[in-house]
Amino acid sequence: MTAIPAPGRAHASFAPPPAYAHGGAPLPVSPHDERLTALVRPPDWRNPTPAARYDLVVIGAGTAGLVTAAGAAGLGAHVALVERHRMGGDCLNTGCVPSKGVIAAGRAWHAARTGAARFGAPVVAPDAAGADGTGGAAFALERMRAVRADLAHLDGAERFRGLGVDVFFGTARFAGSDVAHVEAPGDTVAPLRFRRAVIASGARAAIPPVPGLEDIGVLTNESVFDLAAPPARLLVVGAGPIGCELAQAFARLGSEVTVLDAADRPLAREDADTAAVVRAAMERDGVRFLGGVRLTGATRAGDVRVLEGEQGARPLRVEGDAVLVAAGRRPNVEGLGLEAAGVAYDARRGVGVDARLRTTNRRVFAVGDVAALPTGGATQFTHAADAQARVAIQNALFFGRARADRLVIPRATYTSPELATVGRTAAELTADGVAFDAITVPFAEVDRAVLGDEAEGFLRVLVRRGSDRLLGVTIVGADAGDLVAEAAVAMTNGLGLSALGRTIHPYPTRAEVFRKAADRWRRGKLTPRARSLLGRYLAVFRALT
Repeated sequence: MTAIPAPGRAHASFAPPPAYAHGGAPLPVSPHDERLTALVRPPDWRNPTPAARYDLVVIGAGTAGLVTAAGAAGLGAHVALVERHRMGGDCLNTGCVPSKGVIAAGRAWHAARTGAARFGAPVVAPDAAGADGTGGAAFALERMRAVRADLAHLDGAERFRGLGVDVFFGTARFAGSDVAHVEAPGDTVAPLRFRRAVIASGARAAIPPVPGLEDIGVLTNESVFDLAAPPARLLVVGAGPIGCELAQAFARLGSEVTVLDAADRPLAREDADTAAVVRAAMERDGVRFLGGVRLTGATRAGDVRVLEGEQGARPLRVEGDAVLVAAGRRPNVEGLGLEAAGVAYDARRGVGVDARLRTTNRRVFAVGDVAALPTGGATQFTHAADAQARVAIQNALFFGRARADRLVIPRATYTSPELATVGRTAAELTADGVAFDAITVPFAEVDRAVLGDEAEGFLRVLVRRGSDRLLGVTIVGADAGDLVAEAAVAMTNGLGLSALGRTIHPYPTRAEVFRKAADRWRRGKLTPRARSLLGRYLAVFRALT
């Protein structure tokens, strides 16, 4: 876990290591990063005097912690919030916000390059200068940092103080079942006693145990957004959502990108044919995939990084100017004094919780990326952390019985095209022996998608055999992350596919694909016997009229 910068070193978290060890161009302290730091880790912040006892102490000011603290304070609870680094957590600083800024830039560059062939748009230079006259890619990355700073006030320390939350910067460590200490630079804050506590310490990038990998200076999500310009050659270790998103974005911004993964295909959690659509699009953008790879070593010669291993029975050696590791996440459980609080945890899975997010200490709950639900599954998403925080507030302060295992949590990968899923996939249902029917509608049948030259991909709806009950929905195509929300609403509220079919969608929109799926499902119910009976009825109808 990263230590917070000492007072007077507001930019320590942004300063590159010596010789910019992870590769890429050095980044001077950006004025936008100064604005960000001033909001989410003010260098002159003074921790408040602790109250005698808090209704709720929240450890970690990422999405899960911020939603918990703000929600509880809004209901009148006396809340303390402790953050060791920067408020906003991964989402604001090193995750959702900066990554989508880079992805947006990549999409704009792609549209500019392909616009002439697709729509007769003006032809642009391969690397046009930005609006300020500097190199285009450098401008794109600095623009991302500007937008991140613009959004930071929502997660800022002053805002939360205004909400009535006591904000502490320092390292929180449990000292008993109902007390935590906050150790700040230069002094130790008096104990924070609590009626309830919520652990929201998040997770960090996991570095695979490849000999030499940590020694060559690698990028993770915590450092890749510090780059002043894309590296000429980028090696990406891991072909999950983060790896695929950033691989495509940097390829579109001019990097030569190679992705390596132990699985034989990218996005291995998704159904193979949906992932294949994304892979084909990424390869058209110049991304090279190497699957079935076992890395055995990493070395560095000057500014060149070398990864060695095996691909099947063949030796493998690839070179790059930077290596981005996107090979999973590790929960932040170290240094929290969980043993002193009687909280059980696993270094790989996180803090153990039940369906109501309670730990083995009845006073302490855990939410977000650090929480290990008994049902398992991947729930390390910002929106999942938000939803879990609301469950924790109910159960911690109001003796509620809300259950996190009943949440309907969609997921999305923001490549182009996007890939989004809610519920189960076809592969998961098949493995569990669940009988289902699949209705697939290509976007080539949706007018809006065709008109926008975005007809790649499809919608797949899985319903329980013999009914219209939704078991899972997968969308691969433009704006899939937005479209999947309609399916999530239906599944959350127990609505079936027929209800989506009855919904009137404006024309022309891509969301019409749901109506088309419902129509296709209804036609599938028209058995030969039903057709025969309908034919007889119509014959009588014609005779009588």
